[in-house]
Amino acid sequence: MKLSVIIPVYNEEDVIIDCLKSLSHQIYKDFEIIVVDDGSTDNLKLKSQNLKILTQNHKGPGAARNLGAKHAKGDILVFVDADMTFDSKFLQELIEPILYAKAKGTFSKNEYVSNWRNRWARCWNINEGWESGRRHPKGYTDKQKVFRAILKSEFDKVGGFDPSRGYTDDWTLSERLGYEAEIASGAKFFHKNPEKLAEVFKHAHWVGKRRYKLGFLGYILALFRSSLPVSLVVGILKGLLNHMPDFIIFKVIYDFGIFSGILDYILTGRPMK
Repeated sequence: MKLSVIIPVYNEEDVIIDCLKSLSHQIYKDFEIIVVDDGSTDNLKLKSQNLKILTQNHKGPGAARNLGAKHAKGDILVFVDADMTFDSKFLQELIEPILYAKAKGTFSKNEYVSNWRNRWARCWNINEGWESGRRHPKGYTDKQKVFRAILKSEFDKVGGFDPSRGYTDDWTLSERLGYEAEIASGAKFFHKNPEKLAEVFKHAHWVGKRRYKLGFLGYILALFRSSLPVSLVVGILKGLLNHMPDFIIFKVIYDFGIFSGILDYILTGRPMK
């Protein structure tokens, strides 16, 4: 079956080249690559006969993936990010359960942190509660809301992602379909954590600018958890427990990003793109 690998890109010219090089080494060869430039301002320039490059005004990754899917010719859609790289068997093993009719969509939990030597990247894992060197917690279940691969017919049936959800828009495909992605064992890939404090703040602001459960009470609780006193206490405790004093600085910056993102969303009502 033919695959369409869809990559939303927003100001990521420094990482997209490595992503594309990694895809060029896949042992599964029957695929096209669709890069969707989501209104980048970093002069993204890509030229290749094997690429389909689409552009749109900045609308967020969900809208970018939907645009890529609209122009895809593959039977299976594969969604990856610009800061990912892949084992040479990644595509083959990711789609294997679909090829053998064991699943309509898959994900992989063999996701490793590619910049683990960076101190802020390690702090990111501590903050998320992830396993050392991996991009998920211990005991990660074999079904997840985020699809890495999905039959195009299934995707089209529900109209793709809901871009209005902002940070959690990649969950919306599963919610619309009414089922979760099945595990594709062995599909190994690598993903960068934010490695500069400016990136940490920016990403946290994006995460904070979203809808919260429990309505207004949810926002109040989230503001409390990300307030400076709580941030300092949690930062010191986790920094000591993990022998990582840098985590105190990280936690203050991250939580300030969350706090400001929440206020931004409350005031504007618009999720971060």
